[in-house]
Amino acid sequence: MSEQIFGIHGAALELRSQRMGVLASNIANAATPGYKARDIDFNAALEARMLRQRGTSTEVSGPALVYRSPTMPALDGNTVELGREQVAFAENALAYSATLSFVQGKVNTITRALKGE
Repeated sequence: MSEQIFGIHGAALELRSQRMGVLASNIANAATPGYKARDIDFNAALEARMLRQRGTSTEVSGPALVYRSPTMPALDGNTVELGREQVAFAENALAYSATLSFVQGKVNTITRALKGE
């Protein structure tokens, strides 16, 4: 039902939320020796989610987690580059906010239609 109402935006909102958690984990572990920075391949994860919702794929896996390759490897084996993670977090937060605004607008439209306004 929500796919019919919100289309791709419901899945996008959920994936952006999951990505926010992964990026926050990277930032929190910036000083942890040996920690490997991860990210979600948003486009691949969204495509897989939409294929699953349409019934054209039966694969039930989580989001497409990938490990990041550092530009400047650290001596302690940590691959988190704090600046890069902060930029990715900010971009993802902006996209999350935009998607949430769209979904809220859709809900407001449906609510007004149900009230007969």
